[in-house]
Amino acid sequence: MEEKTIFKRIIDKEIPSNIVYEDELCLAFHDVSPQAPVHVLVIPKTTKLRSLDDVTEDDVQLIGHIFAVIREVARQLGIADGGYRVVSNCGEHACQTVPHLHFHLIGGRDFTWPPG
Repeated sequence: MEEKTIFKRIIDKEIPSNIVYEDELCLAFHDVSPQAPVHVLVIPKTTKLRSLDDVTEDDVQLIGHIFAVIREVARQLGIADGGYRVVSNCGEHACQTVPHLHFHLIGGRDFTWPPG
């Protein structure tokens, strides 16, 4: 049996987190190492998606739901009007450190481009 990721342990409430949104499909919580004044992680509760590379046509409804949640959390946290960034690192070379699909919702400051 594969060891639980830190995100699965957060979903299972084995590790405390500062949750800002939760439903039957996903969970959003503040990042413990924020890169902006607002930095929230939004994750699906399913463990079958290790990265964006695992997403298939069967997951379209889930991914659409997650993006609707991201929009709502951005509004809830007061960053929707000023703008925000959504990032999903896919794979080791893109700095994905947890093998569980997740989206970084970051805002509350100005960003530059390219992100680097």
